[in-house]
Amino acid sequence: MEVADGGWRPILAPSASPFAPESIRPRALDAAGLARIVEAFGMAARRARECGYKVLEIHAAHGYLLHEFLSPLSNQRSDDYGGPFENRTRLLREVVAAVRKEWPQDFPLFLRISASDWSQGGWALEDSIALGRMVKPLGVDLVDCSSGGAVPQAQIPVGTGYQVPFAAAVRQHGGGMTGAVGMITSPQ
Repeated sequence: MEVADGGWRPILAPSASPFAPESIRPRALDAAGLARIVEAFGMAARRARECGYKVLEIHAAHGYLLHEFLSPLSNQRSDDYGGPFENRTRLLREVVAAVRKEWPQDFPLFLRISASDWSQGGWALEDSIALGRMVKPLGVDLVDCSSGGAVPQAQIPVGTGYQVPFAAAVRQHGGGMTGAVGMITSPQ
């Protein structure tokens, strides 16, 4: 979709790989672009605080930019922001630090993640558990578990409470508070 048709340009991503064959090819972010994004998240947290918000959630799920960096399916970089888990989580950790610098320590900071890409070779529950352990000391108070969004061909078994087991596992093994979303239709 072109700008004239309501599309966005340039599209920025970890790698110059389109979401689907018919999608616009994004431009891989360079170091300056990554620094601007980290700074923008910090500035957004400052504005939220100044406007009187009391809870903030960083959205790193559903194929949005931070999720694209986490997932090995969309992150094909070979620099300090790609490849192994430690590198793929670097941008998110920098964003959390920038947000926490502006967000009061006594105000809750949530992090929404896609706990699984539901696709072979993608982000998986084990990654989410490790991320939960990693972000708690950085000031994340709750990991909000959703899933999917990284690739169009994911096979997601949608059903009542289908993402609740992700939250339970991240809480049990990641050591922090969690929440879940999606098809939660009863108190149980």
